[in-house]
Amino acid sequence: MAQQNTQQQFEDVMQECRTLFQKKLHDYGASWRILRPSSLTDQLYIKAKRIRSLEIKKESLVGEGIRPEFIALINYGIVGLIQLENGFADQVDITPEQAMALYDQHAKQALQLMLRKNHDYDEAWRHMRVSSYTDFILTKLQRVKEIEDINGATLVSEGIDANYMDIINYAVFGAIKLKETE
Repeated sequence: MAQQNTQQQFEDVMQECRTLFQKKLHDYGASWRILRPSSLTDQLYIKAKRIRSLEIKKESLVGEGIRPEFIALINYGIVGLIQLENGFADQVDITPEQAMALYDQHAKQALQLMLRKNHDYDEAWRHMRVSSYTDFILTKLQRVKEIEDINGATLVSEGIDANYMDIINYAVFGAIKLKETE
């Protein structure tokens, strides 16, 4: 029962993210295709640091809360996966329809990974604090920076794509838990 509930909650958050992504594609096109991997990592870092800052300060002077930043992490995480797979471009080189197809492909992979891990970890994420998701995301981003700095030449570690997938999944969990407390 909880597994089904988790899957539905995950899918609901991903649909919310997809809708926002599609609206931004309408407004900006796939302008993110220009981002190099290190810039994308820094964008993810900015979002995660803002979440941590808001968690500590308990106040936002900009007026936007934590949950929208988790949504942004999910969407930028998917953009990161697309960029890893396709490389960056000097100009927008895909249509909104192509971008959505790539988005859906990676969102589906994130769901499948979550289902496998959630089975093995037995819903442990439900007993964690949202602030732990933030710290885990920041840790994953630090790992990505290190992997980028050594040009991907890891000895035993997962690659950047696995870290992006984990960031997406932690951010979905954060979005779910924050919605439950609204």
